Amino acid sequence: MIQKIDHLGIAVRSLDEAIPYYENALGLRCEGREEVASQRVKTAFFNLGGVHLELLEPTAADSPIAKFISEKGEGIHHIAFRTDEIVGQLARAAAAGVRLINAEPFEGAAGKWVAFLHPKTTHGVLTEFCATKMGEAAH
Repeated sequence: MIQKIDHLGIAVRSLDEAIPYYENALGLRCEGREEVASQRVKTAFFNLGGVHLELLEPTAADSPIAKFISEKGEGIHHIAFRTDEIVGQLARAAAAGVRLINAEPFEGAAGKWVAFLHPKTTHGVLTEFCATKMGEAAH
């Protein structure tokens, strides 16, 4: 079951250039950075009332974030919903006719299991399910 919006993913060309905007203009504090090598991305997180903003910087020209920026420019990339049962949530989406990008969860940023739904079947919104690893098996 979906519990809440976990985070909004925002594609940026450079964390070093984007973070000062969030810190100086908005008064938010960067909680930390992380590289997710499997997704060819560096991330930075900001907590805003329990919902995070996740800045995403591509680390390779062929990464999904680099492709997104090339086609659409910087901006909101995805919305992530926290679930207490990611495998069941994927099954529910598939049964409703939603195209899964990931049929199985994989390890993402911030120590979470993640999986994505294709925006062509989610009314144009790249949708992510995420779950904490503790007590949540990937398979």
